[in-house]
Amino acid sequence: MTEVGPDAPTLCGEWTTRDLAAHLVVRERRPDTGPGILIQKFAGYTERVRSGAAEREWSELLEQVRTGPPIWSLMKPLDSAVNMTEMFVHHEDVRRGSPGWEPRALDPADEAKLWSALRRMARMAYRKSSITVVLTTLTGERVVAHKGGDREVVLTGTASELLLHAFGRNEVRVEATGDPADVDAVHALDRSI
Repeated sequence: MTEVGPDAPTLCGEWTTRDLAAHLVVRERRPDTGPGILIQKFAGYTERVRSGAAEREWSELLEQVRTGPPIWSLMKPLDSAVNMTEMFVHHEDVRRGSPGWEPRALDPADEAKLWSALRRMARMAYRKSSITVVLTTLTGERVVAHKGGDREVVLTGTASELLLHAFGRNEVRVEATGDPADVDAVHALDRSI
């Protein structure tokens, strides 16, 4: 975010980096907005608070993202478990929001952590599929993300790329095998969590 500035595009719809930074700050510092992330009825309130936060000075938003949840935040005890995937995905949302991106080579220990997180949430991400979805790493680890019948699509890539796909991002480097129509259907799924 520091490198690209506050007005750079992201993979989060119309959100700029400023909007995404405000989302992260509000998520960690305003527990009263949590329901609006998951429940449409409260989304307007959450969006108003996020929009207000986006009006802060850019340097202040960046510092709040950089320092993470404050000590009193409900997110503080969960920071390493919850924010690892959240921050990874949103970091890539910024990196891949502009043309010319390339995947990063992550440390094997980080890939292992992302694989562990992916295994826990894969069923939720692919729950709307009518097709069986299998995720396979380049090192041969495998998880059935969703059992949807006789037809099957296998997605193969690094844990980090598979995790991004599971979080609904299509700007990834994964190999998909299966019937072309089934592959298209899996890529088109609403994979929101």
